[in-house]
Amino acid sequence: MVKLRLRRRGRRNYAFYDIVAADSRSPRDGGFIERIGYYDPNTTPSTITINAERALYWLNVGARPTHVVRLLLSYEGILLHRRLMKAGKSPEEIERLVAEHKERVRQRYVRQKRRRERREARRKAASTPAASQPE
Repeated sequence: MVKLRLRRRGRRNYAFYDIVAADSRSPRDGGFIERIGYYDPNTTPSTITINAERALYWLNVGARPTHVVRLLLSYEGILLHRRLMKAGKSPEEIERLVAEHKERVRQRYVRQKRRRERREARRKAASTPAASQPE
């Protein structure tokens, strides 16, 4: 069975990944059929580059994405594109809906980043007075 999965690259403590189509029996960093993209979690925001045409091809011939690759395909709107194609939508409508989806994903990322920053600031503020209080 063919899987769409991550192939680790990079040095120790600085991993980045290729998104590849590979036989499910091959090792994680072993042979693969085709490289369809790239994922770098070390940048802010994470860099995701996927050849949508090739990803759609592999999905249509039965390749199964792993959990993380499925999330990456979803962020890039490739799974939405495939579903809309199967529903018979026009290419213009598909492009519009995928662009809207990507904008919603970007806005969600910004909201979650702000929420994490506020949470971290509250944690620091809560721990600082307790530590500096004389007994």
